[in-house]
Amino acid sequence: MKQFECGSMVPGCPWHTRAEEEAEVVRRAVEHMRTTHGETIIRETMVDNIKARISNEAAAA
Repeated sequence: MKQFECGSMVPGCPWHTRAEEEAEVVRRAVEHMRTTHGETIIRETMVDNIKARISNEAAAA
């Protein structure tokens, strides 16, 4: 499971998402950036920054 914490890019933002595929995490994060943070242009560098902050969720013991 992949996860992204928006607060790692936008300090103070509590939003996060999880999905099996990295592409789905990126899609959700981009949509969040548009709707919540008012980003109208999503540049390749932003997508790269999102991807760099995606981590593998630790399996529950």
